[in-house]
Amino acid sequence: MIARVVVVPAVLIVWELATRAMAHPFFPPPSVIVAHMRELWFTGSPARLWLNDTALANFPPSLGRLLAGWAVSGVAGVALGVALGRSPLLYRLLDPAIQFGRALPPPALLPMMLALFSTGARMQIAVITFGIVWPVLFNAADGARHVDPLHLDTARVFGLSRGRRLFRVILPAAAPKIFAGLRLSLSLALILMVIAEFFSTEGIGFQLRAAQRAFDLPGVWGAIVLLGVLGYSLNQGFLFLERHILTWHDSAQDNRS
Repeated sequence: MIARVVVVPAVLIVWELATRAMAHPFFPPPSVIVAHMRELWFTGSPARLWLNDTALANFPPSLGRLLAGWAVSGVAGVALGVALGRSPLLYRLLDPAIQFGRALPPPALLPMMLALFSTGARMQIAVITFGIVWPVLFNAADGARHVDPLHLDTARVFGLSRGRRLFRVILPAAAPKIFAGLRLSLSLALILMVIAEFFSTEGIGFQLRAAQRAFDLPGVWGAIVLLGVLGYSLNQGFLFLERHILTWHDSAQDNRS
């Protein structure tokens, strides 16, 4: 913990000194980036967490689209993944189509998504969903495929229906794999959110693109830093949730034993 506290200021100091020594216009010092970020987004009142009108017009839509795409891909990926993991026949039938879809780079599908949904939230959510569903699907399938047969036999002996076996045996056993897929997809969702918002009129990705076009280099770096902080925060929040849910699940399993 102490090492983490020390490393961040040390990196910032080295970054500041190195960029000031270079005096390169494409690499502004962190102090300049932070000052520009404050000017762009954080001049609001404390009641609004210092977010100004520009931040409130761009940050919530980005987060909303990111989380919406992640949620849709999570539900679809878990449902289809568990079905594939428990049905070898269904897996053999759908595997070619799934492998083909998995190999398609989401940015290459942007023209098709624009033609289907035009610009706006639906197109962006579709791009995010299509691009991140695969880690969830494959991890859910792998977790469901490797459920201990003894647990399933025991559930059948006690007369549990298919639905109850799904929610009481299969999903809990596959939960670690499912959470691993969800965590990976959350990181990918942030990347695809930025790419999709290049074709938007609002959002963090739109602001990054606007700064690039205006040759506002501190603004570009400010958006990159903001995305890094957002990605780190989302990952830490998910890890906190994952630890508590899986710990509670393991405790419940031990109590049943």
